[in-house]
Amino acid sequence: MLRTLKKLALVCAAAALPLSTGASFAADFYAGKKLDFVVGGDAGGGYDIYARTIGRHLARFLPGAPVVVVRNMPGAGSGTAAAWLTRVAPKDGTSIGALFPGVIIGPLLEDRAQNLYDPTKFAYLGTADSGTRVCMTGPKSKVKTFSDAQQTKAIMGASQAGGSTRDYAYFHVKAAGAKFEIISGYKGTNDILLAMERGEVDGVCGLDWTSLKSQRPDWLRDKTVNILIQDGMDVEPELEKLGVPKLWDFVKNDQDRQALELIVSQQVFGRPYVAPPGTTPDQVKLLRAAFEQVLKDPEFLHDAETLRLDVTPASGEHVQDVVTKLYQAPKEVVQRAKDLIVP
Repeated sequence: MLRTLKKLALVCAAAALPLSTGASFAADFYAGKKLDFVVGGDAGGGYDIYARTIGRHLARFLPGAPVVVVRNMPGAGSGTAAAWLTRVAPKDGTSIGALFPGVIIGPLLEDRAQNLYDPTKFAYLGTADSGTRVCMTGPKSKVKTFSDAQQTKAIMGASQAGGSTRDYAYFHVKAAGAKFEIISGYKGTNDILLAMERGEVDGVCGLDWTSLKSQRPDWLRDKTVNILIQDGMDVEPELEKLGVPKLWDFVKNDQDRQALELIVSQQVFGRPYVAPPGTTPDQVKLLRAAFEQVLKDPEFLHDAETLRLDVTPASGEHVQDVVTKLYQAPKEVVQRAKDLIVP
């Protein structure tokens, strides 16, 4: 009997060894390391605010508690950051990125991005928000409603190709009849909002509703902004209460509607976070678990509420699945979507 018990103990010890080794690896993997958190947008923009808020809490949920360093890498609608993550960043779990949704769908709609990075190869860690975007104008603009925009020219500020502020402005012109004159080249949404304050432009499209609330809460409080239209797969309750019409109210062509659904579906992952292609499954698992914990953590949620950040998270696995399905869309729908965002 004693000999049998000794054998059983040895078997149990051997079986437990891989788990113990794995636990040890997980427990100290990030000890003494730096986690480079790259934001593909300018400092002070909505994506930067979200990333820095998450970055303040992320280390608590990673084994070994690394130093999380958030830095900005703007350019090409966050395409610069996406290319860096693909070509330069270490693939050892010590580099992650916050990218614009437009850069994830970009290579599907813009051939020029194909050789720089492949969005289907990123390891998606989650998204902080799944939301709605808006077109809006400032108080000095003659265009107060989207119906006005179909009759009267408005100058809309926009970023470079690939950014939502440019793509969304153009598809409102081509599919919904807006008379927008689009001025591209602004570095980011913060610069466009400043241009609105200076009177350089009337307004902007493709701005996340959550970004407007966090970046210019006084505009909403003082009712000095005209929200022309809401762009989302679903109705945003706050905007519905304000009487803001939906994009779909102005799109009559079925082919255009299918193409716009493809474009707008990127908002399912409104604040996506990724690890570079080639990051090992074990490291992706650690990072996904950390993001999931942060995005439901009471301390983080308190900070988010203070900063007026909406948090409607989705898991990395779900975002990965949505991106995969986007890239399986019919060719004719993809081509029409391309046509709608080309100047």
